[in-house]
Amino acid sequence: MPMVKQPLTIEYALLGFVRQQPMYGYEIHQRLLESAELGLVWTIKQSLCYAILTRLEEEGLLQSVVEAQGTKPARKILHLTPAGEQAFLHWVRSPVAHGRDVRLEFLAKLYFARQESRDAALKLIDQQRHVYMQRLIELRAWAAQMELERSYDWLVLRYRVGQLEAALGWLELCTDWLEEGLGEPGPPKNLTI
Repeated sequence: MPMVKQPLTIEYALLGFVRQQPMYGYEIHQRLLESAELGLVWTIKQSLCYAILTRLEEEGLLQSVVEAQGTKPARKILHLTPAGEQAFLHWVRSPVAHGRDVRLEFLAKLYFARQESRDAALKLIDQQRHVYMQRLIELRAWAAQMELERSYDWLVLRYRVGQLEAALGWLELCTDWLEEGLGEPGPPKNLTI
């Protein structure tokens, strides 16, 4: 059975940048390098960024317009297509399925959801909390069944329970951050530490 290629989180993030405003590839890559953007989440080589943008255009999620620059080489300005818009919105509004996806995928979704609105970001957090609570209930029940034997499987389950508990605490921090107005897009707030 052939493998089905799943889009990478970075692909959706690139769509998200172009959704904010039409851009050219170099500009997108520069935004990925900035810590105020997603630079603390990803490191991506410029050549890989361009390759992904080309593939997204081939798949009909982006379209380009060539812009002349006088004596400089022409550059391609990328625009989001309706299919790209639909794919991005479906992605950004959906919680992640696994705890391992928080580091890259959920952080990117939260970044773009808060660009939409505070309410969109809070809704995403709430959906994520629900997914994790359901999974936590399952894992706790499974671990409880193994409590007496305390096998290796029990140890692994206890680790996963701890991860989910920590993730739920972090989601609460995200909610507080947004509700206090600290998560508003725009220039960083002047905070004293």
